[in-house]
Parts: sequence; structure tokens; C-alpha cells
Amino acid sequence: MNSKGQIGLYIHWPFCLSKCPYCDFNVHVRDQIDHDRWQAAYIRCLETYAELTKGRVLASIFFGGGTPSTMKPEVVGSIIDKARSLWPCVNDLDVTLEANPTSIEADKFSAFKDAGVSRVSIGVQALNDADLAFLGRAHSAADALRAIEIASDTFDRFSFDLMYARPDQTLDNWCRELERAAMLARGHLSLYQLTIERNTPFHYDHAQGVFNIPNDGLATDFYNLTQDVLSAKGLPAYEVSNHAEDGHESRHNLIYWHYGDYIGIGPGAHGRLTLEGQGGVGQGGQGREVQKFATREHHAPDVWLEKVEAFGRGAHPFELLFHEDRFLEALMMGLRLNKGVCLDHLSEQGGKLWENYVDLQRLKVAQDEGWIKRSTHSLCLTPSGILRLNALIPYILK
Repeated sequence: MNSKGQIGLYIHWPFCLSKCPYCDFNVHVRDQIDHDRWQAAYIRCLETYAELTKGRVLASIFFGGGTPSTMKPEVVGSIIDKARSLWPCVNDLDVTLEANPTSIEADKFSAFKDAGVSRVSIGVQALNDADLAFLGRAHSAADALRAIEIASDTFDRFSFDLMYARPDQTLDNWCRELERAAMLARGHLSLYQLTIERNTPFHYDHAQGVFNIPNDGLATDFYNLTQDVLSAKGLPAYEVSNHAEDGHESRHNLIYWHYGDYIGIGPGAHGRLTLEGQGGVGQGGQGREVQKFATREHHAPDVWLEKVEAFGRGAHPFELLFHEDRFLEALMMGLRLNKGVCLDHLSEQGGKLWENYVDLQRLKVAQDEGWIKRSTHSLCLTPSGILRLNALIPYILK
């Protein structure tokens, strides 16, 4: 993607009503939030990034978190309206908002649609009360079903998330839950394996033996079952953790996986931007040369807010991505897609032919083992290769 192409916009809302014990995202619990002050900060930050990305066309907006559905709809609407005024937009601008299925938040879905949201992504995680309680979720299974029904009545497109490989979960139970989810879905589901992340309550409890999760072999069985059930239901995987009918894919997330450009705004948000003549912004920029940068906003909400109010943005100095960095990122993101990654795209990002970065002998081994398929134009992981994604990438690199 060149510096005049399409671009995505990610807005991070860092606040939750409570923090789930498995979560390692940048989320904070606050009794009082000055929504007007935060709205003004987001607006000012948008103006700053618009100056840097003149000529770009806005393709998507994604409100993530945290719990963006705790935002006031008028704040969401003001951000959407401002973004529309700052960039030319595609005709079918995709605006997604992550939501929790509590009754208070689901009742706001209509207001969010009026504010300009076109799609919600609902954090259901489980369809039974016992597992929801274990996961620290504030909603019940009945709340989740009601939120899904409201979303279905309100939006043309929506998605919801589930977690699998939960403690004491059986393959039979997961199969029944998947079949129920497929009936409730309208074109898109996200399915994530429960993992134990550092610096979370679950990490401590798991280390102390309070609970166990399925071993690698059983977790693989859960993954394979997920693929089989949802493929049969017309929801094949288009990315490692995401399943959709044709045309219902997450347009915003496809920008990430295709290694396109996106602005990240809000505490801890990341971005990738192709910019011209940014020598004073990043490290080692030269004149009007087109370069790609990694952006990272200050993590602490109060620090970010103060930085934006004082300087117009809350970002750390932009980091120049060298061709080797860009090749690796494009490879890592692209191999997550079921269609794989374009070889010409890898060469473009790497600044030289892709073969200069890959050990062709090891790549052939991976092909012979049935883990990678190589065509004239692309590299693509097989189902067994997807299970080895994190090990295969360093294996095939020089």
C-alpha cells in the first residue's frame, strides 16, 4: 500500500467496568470518567494524524478496548463525524464497535447505530453461566443471547467471540456450543483458545494449580473440531481465529493481516503508517523518501490525555521500520490468512526479492512435510501448518 492508499483507524477506549482474570490488554477500571474531556482529546488527536496522512482514503474505523460500549453514544458519534470530515471515505465505510453483552450496553445498540456504527463485535466468550462466572464475565448466558438478538435486529453485520479449551470443557460440549453459535451468528464468529498470559490473575492461579487447561494435544483437537464444525455450517476460517461467510469478513482486521496502514489512537494503541518526508518524526528518515513507521501511544491513560492536550497527540516518537522489519511483519500477518501472503507483497515490503529472506531448503522441507503450500504467487499454510505457525516462521527464515 502506498502513502496515498486506503487507511484504517483504530480508537482505543481503555476503560472497563471490571477486568477479566485472563485479560492482559491495556484496560483500567475507573469510577468516574470525564467523557467530554476524552472526546476532546480524541478529536484533537484525529486532527493531528489527519495532517500527517493527507490524501489517504479512510476505509474503516474500529473502536476497541477496554469496553467501547461503555462510551456515551454521542462521544462515539462525534469521533465518527470528525473522522468523516477529515478524510475522504469509501462509500461503505465499515465502523465496528466492541461491546459487552450486559443489558445496559446492549440497550445502547440502537443509539450506537444512530451515531454511525455499522457493526458490533460482542464479547460473549461462553454460552453457559458456569464458564462465564469462571471467566469473570459480568453477563449471564441469557444476557448474551439477548444481546445477540438485539444486534441481529439492529445491524446488518455483527460478530461475537467465544473461547474454547476452557478448564473441564469436553469436545462434545464444545461441539454443541459451536453448533448453537453457528445458528445464532449472522455471517461471522471469532473463536479464541484460552491462553494463560503473564501478569494476570489466571497466570497466578494456574501456576498454583487452582485450575488446569487442556494440554497441547487436546487443544489441537479443540481447534480441529472448530474448523470441521464451522466449515460444515458455512463459516470457514479466513484467518487463524476468525470464521465468516463470504463477504462478512472483518474489513478493518483485514487491513492488519494484509499489512496495510492504520492509525492507532488512544492509550497503548499501535499503528502502522507509510509517510513521506518524516525524517524529524522517526529514526533516520531521509527527505521526501516514503517510509513505514510503527506508532505507539503512551500506555497510561492520564499520561496520554495530558500529552494530547499539550501537544496534539499522545504518541511516543515514531519508530522507523527497516525493510527487514517490514518483511517479517508482512509474513507473520499474511500467513494467518487462509489465502496466505502474496510473494510480490513480501518483496515490496522487504525491498528485495523475498527469496533473500527465506531459507529455500527449509521452505522445501516445510512443503514436503505438508505444512506450507507455495504457488507462483503466494505462500499459504495448510491446516497442519497453522498449528505450527509460531515455530514455522523462524524455521524458514535465514
